[in-house]
Formats: sequence, C-alpha cells, structure tokens
Amino acid sequence: MSADNDTLRADSGTEAGAKTSQPSGLPSDALIILPVRNMVLFPETVFPVTIGRERSILAAQQALREERPVGVLMQQVAEVADPAPIDLHRMGTVASILRYVTAPDGSHHLVLQGKRRFSVINFIREQPFFAARVQQIEEAETRTPEIEARMIHLRQQALEALQLLPQVPQELIATIQSAESPGLLADLVAAYLDITPHDKQEILETIDVTARMQKAARFLGQRIEVLRLTQEIGRQTKASLDERQREVILREQMAAIQRQLGEGEGKAAEAAELSEAIAKAHMPAEVEETARKELRRYERMPEAAAEAGMVRTYLDWLIELPWALSESKPIDIAEARRILDEDHFGLEKIKSRIVEYLAVRKLAPDSKAPILCFVGPPGVGKTSLGQSIARAMGRPFVRVSLGGVHDEAEIRGHRRTYIGALPGNIVQAIRKAKSRASVMMLDEIDKMGRGIQGDPSAAMLEVLDPEQNSTFRDNYLGVPFDLSRVVFIATANMLDTIPGPLRDRMEVISLAGYTENEKLQIARRYLVRRQLDANGLKPEQVEIDDEALRHIIHDFTREAGVRSLEREIGRALRHAAVRVAEGSASTVRITPADITTILGAPRFESEVAMRTSVPGVATGLAWTPVGGDILFIEATRTPGKGALILTGQLGEVMRESAQAALSIVKNRAALLGIDADLFQKNDVHIHVPAGATPKDGPSAGVAMFTALTSLFTGRTVRNDTAMTGEISLRGLVLPVGGIKEKVVAAAAAGLTRVMLPARNRRDYEDIPEDARNKLEFIWLEKVDDAVAAALEAKSAEAATAAE
Repeated sequence: MSADNDTLRADSGTEAGAKTSQPSGLPSDALIILPVRNMVLFPETVFPVTIGRERSILAAQQALREERPVGVLMQQVAEVADPAPIDLHRMGTVASILRYVTAPDGSHHLVLQGKRRFSVINFIREQPFFAARVQQIEEAETRTPEIEARMIHLRQQALEALQLLPQVPQELIATIQSAESPGLLADLVAAYLDITPHDKQEILETIDVTARMQKAARFLGQRIEVLRLTQEIGRQTKASLDERQREVILREQMAAIQRQLGEGEGKAAEAAELSEAIAKAHMPAEVEETARKELRRYERMPEAAAEAGMVRTYLDWLIELPWALSESKPIDIAEARRILDEDHFGLEKIKSRIVEYLAVRKLAPDSKAPILCFVGPPGVGKTSLGQSIARAMGRPFVRVSLGGVHDEAEIRGHRRTYIGALPGNIVQAIRKAKSRASVMMLDEIDKMGRGIQGDPSAAMLEVLDPEQNSTFRDNYLGVPFDLSRVVFIATANMLDTIPGPLRDRMEVISLAGYTENEKLQIARRYLVRRQLDANGLKPEQVEIDDEALRHIIHDFTREAGVRSLEREIGRALRHAAVRVAEGSASTVRITPADITTILGAPRFESEVAMRTSVPGVATGLAWTPVGGDILFIEATRTPGKGALILTGQLGEVMRESAQAALSIVKNRAALLGIDADLFQKNDVHIHVPAGATPKDGPSAGVAMFTALTSLFTGRTVRNDTAMTGEISLRGLVLPVGGIKEKVVAAAAAGLTRVMLPARNRRDYEDIPEDARNKLEFIWLEKVDDAVAAALEAKSAEAATAAE
C-alpha cells in the first residue's frame, strides 16, 4: 500500500519532535484530511504509510500537536500530483496517528490505526492542509441468522485462502479466528485481500453489513480460484518432465484458462481462419514463414495482452497485400490513342511519348520501363494524364500526395515497436489499389520537405530505382515487397527543388501552358460540360457562345492552365442557373456583352503600348511556376555621380545582369552614339514592376541592355516586341530556358514579334503552332542585333531630351 509518492516502508530513524505553532482553529466537528494514493485504510486495522507532499506533512504535524485524529481519503486518480477536493473520494476512515517518524533520508513515515468510517459533508479549508466537516458512521451491531451464516462462510473462506499462501503470519490467522463482529471480519478480509484499491474503496463505502460481507466473499472467492490454479500449475511444473511434455501441459493449462474465460474456442477459430488466409495470399516463402511465426506468437497470447492487437494488425496487413501478380489485359495502342485524345486536347508531343511508353510496355512487359515525370504549371492536366494512362493500360489507378511530406517514415513506414505504427504511403497505396500491377501517381514530388525525422526524397530513391524496388523493404512489414510491376508516374511544378539523384531516376516530360485557341477548345469540350453538371443544368437550358469564352480567356484569366478559366465559367453558369431556377427564363444564352455584367470589369488588359511609349522601357519575357509572363524593364536617369539603383525585388543574379548591361552600354557608347560624360553626370535607376513580386534569373539581360540603350539614345523600343536572353560582357546573347512558356505568354499578350537567343533555335519545334503563326521570330547572336531590331528611329524631341 502507498500514500503520496512513496511505497510502504517500515519505521526507521528517530521520532519527529513536536514544533510550536498556532492552533488550527478548526470547529469541533471538523477533521484534518490526509489524502493518500492507492491505499484504503479500514476501521480496526493498523498500517504504516509514507507521506511526501508538503500539505500532507503539515496536516500530520498539526494533528499530532493538537492530538486530533485525521481523516484518510483516497484519491480518485492516483496520477494527480496536487489534488483538489473534487479529486478525493467522499468516504474514508477516521484514524489516530500512533507514530510519526522522520527518517535520516528526510522521508516521513506514519503508523495509522483506523477507528471508524466517515463521510465528507463539505470541505472548509484547502491551505495549508485539507480540512472538512464530516459525519462519522457508527458500525451497526445487528445480528440475524443470515448474518451469522455469512460470517461463518466468510471466516472459512479467509482461512482457506491463508492456507493456500506459502507463508502466513500466525497473528493474522488468530485475528481472523477471533473476530466477533461481522463488519470487522469483512473489513479485515478486505484490508488484507489482494484486490485493487478501487475495489477496496467500494467495500469501504458499503455501510450495510450483509452487502459488505457479500462483496468481500465474492472477491475472496475469485482470489481462492487463482491461488488454487497457481498451486496446481506449480505442482505440475516441479514434476520431472521432458521439454515436449512440459510444453503440452502448459498449452493444456492455457487452454483450460481460456475456456474458463470464454476465450478458447473463439481464439482457435480465429487462428484457423488466419492460417487459411495466409495460405490463400500466395506470399513468397520468406514472407509466409514470417507470417506463420507471428501467427504462432498470436495463438499463445491472451486476448487481453497489449501486444495481441499489434500482432493481429500486422497479420492483417500481410494477408491483405496483393502478393500474387494478377493477370493484366493486353494494351491496345489504338484504344490508348482514343482515350488520350478523348481526355486531353492538344499536348500532341506528350501524348505521342505516352503512346511510345505504352508500346514498349506491350512488347516487353517484364522490361524495366522508365519512370515518367510530368513537369509543368498547375492546371495543365498532369494528374489527369496519369489517370488516362491507367485507363489505357486497364490497370487500377492510385494517387499518393507527396506535397508537404517531411518524414522518411511517410515513405518507408514506422517500425512496429512504436505505438500506432503503420506502413508507409507506398504500401498503403498498393493495398488500396489491390493490385501489384497498378498505376501509382506520385503527385507533387517537388514539394517534399526535409525535417528532423529524415529526408523522404532519399527514401524515394529505392522506390523509383528499377534495379532496387523489386526488394523494397517497408519498416513496418519488415519483409521485401516487389514494386517492379508498379507503373510509377510523378508530377511536379518545377525541377529545381527535386534532388539531383532523384531527378536522375525519372524521365522528365515538360508540359507548357495552353494557347488561347487551345483553352477555347478545352472549354468547349470539357469545362462547360463539367460545370453544367456541377450546377444542375442541362445543355439545352444554357448556351455560352465561343466569343464569350474568348472574352473570359483573354480578359478575366491569365494562367498557364485552365483552373481559373473553369471557375469563371462556373460563375457565369451559376448566374444563368438563378434565372432558370426562378422561372424567369427557360433557355439562357450567354454572349460577350453578358460576361461584363456577370463577371464585372475585365481584370487584365494590355499595357504594352502605354509602357513602351517613352525611351527607357523594354518588354521582357519571364518564366514562372504557373507558366510564362511578360515583364517590363523601366530605366531612367537623374543628375548624379554615376550610381546604379536597382528596385523591384530583384534577386542576386538579376542584379548582376543589370550591372553587366550597363557595362556593355558604357563600352559601346561610341558605337551607339552616346556621350560618355552622361554616365559620369547621371545616376541610372532600373525598376522592374511589380515591386511586390520577387524576381531573379539571367534571362532579362537583353531587355535591360535594350532599355538602357533606349534611355541614353532617346530611341523608343517597339511596342510590339518582347525579348529574352542572357548577355555576356563581350556582347554575346546566351541561351535561356522556358522558351515555350515565354513565347506562349507573348502571343497571349498580343505581341507580334519576339527576339530570342540564336542558340535557342532548338526549342522552336516545342512552341505550339498556334503561337508560331502569330509571331515573328528574330534570332539574336549579339546585343547589336537587338538594338537594330528593337529600337525605332530617333525623333527630334527625343534627341533634344537626350542632350
């Protein structure tokens, strides 16, 4: 038994001396309360306890000084370190302190003698110790034949239990035999009975003597059964049996115990069912051996064991995984083309590569096919391409989202030693697909993070390596699982954040943004129909013409994909749905004139002509994660000492491009007809709107050089021309990336000419034909080519301003 934080100890050390202090001032019917943990003191019993909390020590010392009894109350929850009145039971035992000892190690020990029961009326003090008004309960002395019979039966049970114990104090036997009061006998049995403190508290709170003896007899009977079984097992264990006979006896005893508890038949049936399921799962030999070993462990465990649930869950995972390779239907290339064309408009090169991929899988099913990675801005159809591949191959499709994953265990799983452990996302997806030959989409692979729990991208190396993934080992399963027949397809918005070794394992296929004509076709074929269904409309109820769609595409959306376009179409259709629902119109036709009324004023407009109407402004082309975009380079000069000022949240590389552009202009001042003194007498300020958006990269070098040349020569840049390219100090124009996205953005902005590095001619075939037909391409070898093609003739007003 224990009170506070310490366990029961024998008295040691010296008695504590009384300290002088003020009387407690408690009323006569009040009692000093001593809260204890995991201990119940019964009347007429003597128990030593150890106290450790300051409040308990002060209570015991005050009771000694005033020669008061204390009220012993057990906590309802033993883990509460500093209990409040609500945490204590309302019935306890009045006790006198026979001895108070302070040991040399500083611990405090009490010897308490129980007197009678009491119940708390209300607490009147909590500091510095608990005190409460109580009602003391006197023991009833009613004697009836039934009570006498129950008393004799209880005494016989107690003596039988004592005989079954290996060592019993004779004083305890004498006390049991000499007990004359039924209530005292029940209390003695409960005090020394090996039951939980809460069961003892239940007996303490039972005032009726008959009910109290009945409860004590019930608990005592259960204890006698356990002692008998333990004694029988001990006798059999001591017999000289060989190992096999000993195991048979132990199993029979376990079966007998399980039968008494009602567990035996159910457990045997469950084990037989699991064994049959393991046989039907077609596991590899190594895996089946592990599963049957765990099954044997599970059979020997009682159902109440904490580990039984963990082992059963592990067996369920092994059984439910698709170890056998199901037959897959042959790939029909013509049907695959039809499915891809049905699900996606455009993307001809992408669909051609997918058809090649499927053709190879058809001719060589067991070959190590490459892992495709679709890279492109949001909303261009990367995830739906994976679904189309699954349809074309006739395989189940499953998607694993990797965005925000920063724990290696999300890929490899947690070890079974952890509470709540589960396999990783890869194995969970295989179980969900119910096929080892599925199509698994690894979505947003570029957005995996790295945390203190490890690097998930490193764990993905084994998953995506055809040489290794045939023996992929999940930490939870602990056995190899073959992933070589899974078709992995990854998606990403950008390649920069994918680690090099992981990127090396994938074949990157880039998806650029759609042109306006492609968006129009996608809207007509897919988006309008999908939004009609989403808003409960039928095609004959609402019609939206092509010009209205073009108006939405050009003036209300500016994106590489079509997600914003679908939202705006949904807004327009919901406006029509209101009219249909209220009955004001049975058929609604949405025209361009209606779009402005429904969606408001256009959000985007062409600023090219306005921004390039003065010298010092050039139109550049930029790549963003959501596609290409145009940006403006603005340069101006003010009287000063030749300083260069850069604004617009420019990154380090872009700032260096501006420095290089100014150096080239200074170096070519004579060839460009610029007075060299202007650089010494003026400060140059370069700004790139919008200032709230961070920008970086070297591809704005040509535009910065052209803007500075325009500023110092007074010649304006043509307002129908955009440019991109990196520059060197020798005046060479170097190649840049993202040509396809940049050219599509230039065509969408209404420009008619683009100037590109000559070494980017290799990217010309990647540009959509619709954009190529709208634009004139000028290929730059040197910055002089940009000056000749972009700058207009110098006007008289501009010449005067330049001087």
